[in-house]
Amino acid sequence: MKNFASPLRIAAAAALALASLPALALEPFTANYQASYMGMQANGVMTLASESGNRWRYSMQIKNQLADLSQSTVFEEQAGKLRPLTSHDRSVLLVKRKQVDARYDWNTNLATWTGDVKADRSGPIRLRAGDMDALLINLAIARDLAAGKPLSYRMVDDGRTKSMTYRVLGKENVTVDGKSQEATKVSRVDGNKEQIAWIVPGMPVPARLLQREDGKDALDLTIKSIH
Repeated sequence: MKNFASPLRIAAAAALALASLPALALEPFTANYQASYMGMQANGVMTLASESGNRWRYSMQIKNQLADLSQSTVFEEQAGKLRPLTSHDRSVLLVKRKQVDARYDWNTNLATWTGDVKADRSGPIRLRAGDMDALLINLAIARDLAAGKPLSYRMVDDGRTKSMTYRVLGKENVTVDGKSQEATKVSRVDGNKEQIAWIVPGMPVPARLLQREDGKDALDLTIKSIH
């Protein structure tokens, strides 16, 4: 009589196979987004560019008549993880301007912030292996979902730390470059705020990002093209 593997054993083997999948390789890209911010249409762009050594610069900009928001993080890949080194955030909202710079020193394992920050948000904050800033988590979600890894992170950003976990909501179709593609929809809730991301296999960033506050859409980014 043949021996048949139990369903539990099959499930365990499948989980192990997923966990051993390699992360998506880092490659430069430019992704153009249609954005909606503060109830108005905007243009959005995300870029990943290689710098010297093992360093990369990941940037995002959103701009319309009311606001000009830009973020960039210089990071390195360390043992398959994305490790932030510096970040620069700048926002212009009507006549209000804000600029914050962060430094992640992995020799001392300390993160500090300068610029338009309150004294209690300047740090230092003790770093742990795997810590990322908010922007880098966009890249990590796509990589970790493809590799079957848990979507749990510790964010170190804006002078604070926060643990966050995304849960899978199911599948939905999104349109990229005029073509319909199946995406995995994931979400995390933090008080009155929710972030939802749509991940398309093989795409290094979410095909759509939606931030909601008090049940209302605050920022909606939908990809138009990527190259």
